Amino acid sequence: MFENLSSKLETVFKKLRGHGKLTQENIQEALKEVRMALLEADVNFKVVKDFIQTVEGRAIGQEVMDSLTPAQQLIKIVKEELTSLMGGQEQGIHLSGTPPVPIMLVGLHGSGKTTTAAKLARYLKEKKKRPYLIPADVYRPAAIEQLQKLGEELKVDFYRPEPSQTPLDICVKGREIALKQAYDVVLIDTAGRLHMDETLMLELREIKATLKPREVLLVADAMTGQDAVNIAKSFNERLGLDGIILTKMDGDARGGAALSIKSVTQKPIKFIGVGEKLDALEIFYPDRMASRILGMGDVLTLIEKAETAIDEKKAIELEKKIRKDSFTLEDFRDQLREIRKMGSLESILGMIPGLSKKMGGTGGLQVDEKEIIRVEAIINSMTPKERGNMALMNGSRRLRIARGSGTTVQDVNQLLKRYTEARKMMKRFAQMNKKGFGKGGMPLFS
Repeated sequence: MFENLSSKLETVFKKLRGHGKLTQENIQEALKEVRMALLEADVNFKVVKDFIQTVEGRAIGQEVMDSLTPAQQLIKIVKEELTSLMGGQEQGIHLSGTPPVPIMLVGLHGSGKTTTAAKLARYLKEKKKRPYLIPADVYRPAAIEQLQKLGEELKVDFYRPEPSQTPLDICVKGREIALKQAYDVVLIDTAGRLHMDETLMLELREIKATLKPREVLLVADAMTGQDAVNIAKSFNERLGLDGIILTKMDGDARGGAALSIKSVTQKPIKFIGVGEKLDALEIFYPDRMASRILGMGDVLTLIEKAETAIDEKKAIELEKKIRKDSFTLEDFRDQLREIRKMGSLESILGMIPGLSKKMGGTGGLQVDEKEIIRVEAIINSMTPKERGNMALMNGSRRLRIARGSGTTVQDVNQLLKRYTEARKMMKRFAQMNKKGFGKGGMPLFS
């Protein structure tokens, strides 16, 4: 996400690095390019105008701190204003009230509303809540079946409506069952339309008036840019929203909706969808997103993903193996699997400060997910003895492995070379840690 904008902003700030101080002239020149970059990212023109005026007002006449260059000073201001533009601080979902707390999801067809309901159920389940799914979209073919199938996959209970029931009946009966069975949260997947009409709004207003949901969340497709902003504005005016969930953020290289929607609607973005899998839902942190946009990475989110995805016991076992220099090809494969649980490699690398700047342009860091699949296939084609002892890998074994994995001998050789280099690097780190590092990997010498 934001690849194009990040690349353009990096170019703008690079030009400033040669200046000794911030002047009105070089600030205005830089902000002119920032303005064009934001407009090209499909940010609302009025939002861009206000943003540029605010940044310029803060930057002009401001002394550059001794610890910062002019470029860093302007980046600092831009980061703070981007954070403010997107809401300032995260706005998590509110679940206060008498259980089961109703949460109502609304949106148009194609926004990913039903999948988002399941993702939100998974998120709540991880937070030790008992969610209950209510499929109230009786118009879209297979919408009810889709939500029920997702519920079964997540082991989350759901209401099974009768064919004769109206959406309002489904919501009322579903909540009654959730109350009797002591569920914490009711997630209502309401009906959508191809476009907004009064029939849809009347139905949604009836459900809202009857169930009195704690939150009404709009699910909007970030790929539609300013259309998503206009849809959010219209839903808010005609129904009343408490927040927004932007889907398909992983496919949105421009990011105009995320940068515009809070200013236009005055409603916060609460979550973003960053993939098709049911774990691909993130809390929206404006400050972290501003860091990503400016190529500073997002270490906090990376750490949170690692803590969720990586098994602590396996990590301890791996550390022992590295210290003993007994890291095998099977361990190598298992670590790749653990990393893949955290999401796409491109999104992971984009959270590492410095790497994100290299990931969008020509000649930059290119991530081929298929390469990981090939590596797994090669290691899976080895015998347990071969995975444990690379010295066994003679020419005939390498040829057999290549044929078994659908790759070439060159691919097998390349993997073995990478594995050898990884072992050497890990051995060096283990020796450094043993000689001069204390708790937490902090060096005891300089």
